[in-house]
Amino acid sequence: MPALDADACRRLVAAAPVGRLATLRRDGTPRLVPITYVLVDGVVCSVVDEVKPKTSTRLARLGDVARDPRAALLVDRYAADWAQLWWVRIDGRAAVHEAGGLRDRALDALCAKYPPYAAARPDGVVLVLEPTAWKGWTAATGAPLAGGPVTGT
Repeated sequence: MPALDADACRRLVAAAPVGRLATLRRDGTPRLVPITYVLVDGVVCSVVDEVKPKTSTRLARLGDVARDPRAALLVDRYAADWAQLWWVRIDGRAAVHEAGGLRDRALDALCAKYPPYAAARPDGVVLVLEPTAWKGWTAATGAPLAGGPVTGT
């Protein structure tokens, strides 16, 4: 089965609506959460928003990253036609941006990608994942991957 090169990985990730962020809890076990995100300046950006209901904006993933910046994002497509399956994993180092140009560009890009953000621009911190490795796989051979909805299943 073909591996995906970094450019193909970036294209698929940029077009996908959701991914699964993995951070490390204090005890070293993984914490997985679904996130919305954008690629900006070569990094993955996600915002702590007020649009989706939360108990607090002091999310556990932010504490995880403060203790240990190692993180990963998994984005994939599942389809009944297994020839259309693919996944991309981005390993990297995460940091929280409370202000600055990257945060502003990320918020603009998130508003452009997600209509709920355009309707109610988020104002929270931005979690930034700086990739150290892109890995991907596809069941497709030869032709480019077929379009259609991308899901993180």
